[in-house]
Amino acid sequence: MARNYLCCIRDYFGYAELAMDKPSRLEVRVFNRIAELPKQDWDSVFPQALENYYFFKTLDESSFPQFKFFYILVYDNTLPVGATSCFIMDFSIDIAAKGFWERPLGLLKRIFPRILNFKTLMCGLPMSQGRIGIAKDADMVMAAISDALDKLAQEQKAPLIIYKDFNSSYQDIFKPFLKKGYLKLESFPSTDMEISFANFDAYLKTLSQSSRENLRRNLRKVDAQVKIDLTVKNALEGEELAQAYELYLQTYNKQAMGFEKLSKDFFVNVAKNMPEETRFFLWKIEGKAVAFAFCLVADGYFIDYYLGFDYAVAYRYFLYFVRFRDLLQWCIDHGIKKYEMGITTYEPKRRLGFNFIRLYFYIKHRNKLINRFASLISYFLKPENFDSIFGHMERI
Repeated sequence: MARNYLCCIRDYFGYAELAMDKPSRLEVRVFNRIAELPKQDWDSVFPQALENYYFFKTLDESSFPQFKFFYILVYDNTLPVGATSCFIMDFSIDIAAKGFWERPLGLLKRIFPRILNFKTLMCGLPMSQGRIGIAKDADMVMAAISDALDKLAQEQKAPLIIYKDFNSSYQDIFKPFLKKGYLKLESFPSTDMEISFANFDAYLKTLSQSSRENLRRNLRKVDAQVKIDLTVKNALEGEELAQAYELYLQTYNKQAMGFEKLSKDFFVNVAKNMPEETRFFLWKIEGKAVAFAFCLVADGYFIDYYLGFDYAVAYRYFLYFVRFRDLLQWCIDHGIKKYEMGITTYEPKRRLGFNFIRLYFYIKHRNKLINRFASLISYFLKPENFDSIFGHMERI
């Protein structure tokens, strides 16, 4: 069942403070599953993205015990004017604590295992950039969404509210939030590449001499050592699905920071719900899968979403670079104009020519007294705590 929140100045003080001069009566509906809401209403206002209605349907149908998803639609009478997704999770504020802080925080958590964990309501997606659809006055729609999130957080007993991983195009609409207790922090950037070259050799010419020579040398070395076969499919099943998932788990367990952990049924459900957009890439040596990529593609846009490697051979055969070469060539062959590669492993991506997409999150503790000390969280959540490359972002 959807929970209906009628948002108007008369009813909600938070709404009035953010939009006092904009009288209007908006209705906010909060849904537990996206299938409960009219698809045409969602599509009419939510930003066009590969993470579309059917992607959210996949999340709802798959096993994600660490998350509880919600969907928000804002109406002006019967007209949809706002839409976004959110989720509940336990969030550990030391997720990016490295260096000096890593040892003392680790000791503290051994004594008090949940001291740095907060039940948190996050607006956005666990695995991608946050998006909010706005079809009329942004201040009014954002005020309505903010009010609904406050009420949902209270209902779910979540002391923290976070708007997660929003790019710089949202900065203006979040400015009023900074006056209402929210703290703006830089998140881990995403990465992308404009594809304007005719072939892989033309791409190589865009790199620095050292990067170009290193990549060529490594690829020649592996091509001389072993034959690696690539298969591309819209869906995996049976033994191939089992092998791909095992490769995914190897990489997930090796990550320094893993936010979401996929279940095998995610890959089954996304192929069922999004058959045209879904691509599975499997690299095999003598019939055995050694590398894996799950990707989404549509309208000239390609997202390299999840990867996996057999680490018994990954470094010997430079599988990270073999995988990148073959994916980039596939993009060139299929007329892809933009290749998004997501977060982590930033130094190799920088050398490969990817751009860094700055992302931000906006965080507030619902307890006003505690929220006064929210700026302390920034010490734990700095991207440079996770990767030293961010100390030099201005030179990237």
